[in-house]
Amino acid sequence: MLLARKGYRVLLVDKATFPSNTMSTHYIWQPGVACLKRWGLLERLARSNLPPAPRLRFDIGDFAFSGSPPPADGVTEAYRPRRTVLDKILVDGAVESGAELRERFSVNEILSEGGSIEGVRGRTISGSTVTETGRIVIGADGMHSLVARTIRSGTYNEKPPLTCWYYSYWSGVDVEGVEAYPRDGRWIVAAPTNDALTMIIVAWTNKEFDQFRADIEGNFLQTLRRFAPDLADRVQNGRREERFVGTADLPNFFRKPYGLGWALVGDAGYHKDPVTAQGITDAFQHAELLAEAIDAGLSGRQPLQEALADYERRRNEDVIQRYELTCNLATLAPLSAEMRSLFETLRDNPAAADRFFGTLAGTVSTLHFLRPKEH
Repeated sequence: MLLARKGYRVLLVDKATFPSNTMSTHYIWQPGVACLKRWGLLERLARSNLPPAPRLRFDIGDFAFSGSPPPADGVTEAYRPRRTVLDKILVDGAVESGAELRERFSVNEILSEGGSIEGVRGRTISGSTVTETGRIVIGADGMHSLVARTIRSGTYNEKPPLTCWYYSYWSGVDVEGVEAYPRDGRWIVAAPTNDALTMIIVAWTNKEFDQFRADIEGNFLQTLRRFAPDLADRVQNGRREERFVGTADLPNFFRKPYGLGWALVGDAGYHKDPVTAQGITDAFQHAELLAEAIDAGLSGRQPLQEALADYERRRNEDVIQRYELTCNLATLAPLSAEMRSLFETLRDNPAAADRFFGTLAGTVSTLHFLRPKEH
């Protein structure tokens, strides 16, 4: 969408049709919502029978505290849209901007010539084999990216999978904004999404995946009863509307996101545990950075490889603090005495609680939160 708006010919291929579903935390933090506003798509999302969820509540067992992250570019709202809704809005925005969309197109091969990526070869729904070439191939194809595997993009700053997650949707379950329940070895989240449904997520440690997969519903509900009994009561009085979805395939890594004739964005170039729900927001912001870099290179304002190197640097600078915070939270370790003391302070200091949630949203730097007078 962004490149098409800059006047480039863009071919967008996807093996799915839209609307389509995919595994996701659904969360769009304020900086991601600000992207949608800049792109002229926010009103479509707001009209999709989706309540905003700007307020978060952390319940650590014997007490809780609440807050709202500081705004991003004047945007105070956060949203948790179903991917059937969000992805269709984005695809429509790309097509309206001039991109050509081919659905049900399976890319089987990334083409290269002389060390540079030249295009793709794939199969249409009719079974025809089609070859397309272009000046750059962008892999926005997830953490198991075919583009990344083909060019063997190196990974760095890796950490092993730390959690496993399951979620589903309930009707008749009221929630107070986004409710999070960090626990020893567990993490529970409940939040509103489209059509008056509440999405409820439960995380366990990664090593327990096989054990919990043996009885997903039983273990899910037992976890709620043990660690969030008030939420469990509300769930019991509600109705589950869809099947459970989950995974333990949650590695943490950075990939080199560019080379001759190719680039990576979203989970293809940078993946982390979903405990802080950063994936969509990061993908939006980094799509803007990548579009700027490609335009700078293809327009001749800057050598393309130099512009793409800047994209990698800016991406890493943007996320590194949140990446470390995410991986620390994803250990699901018991609250330290220091962290408990911090949370007790936040309970009695709403302004500080807002800044804490801002570190998760990306509207407050971790350093600014810890040493506000110095920054």
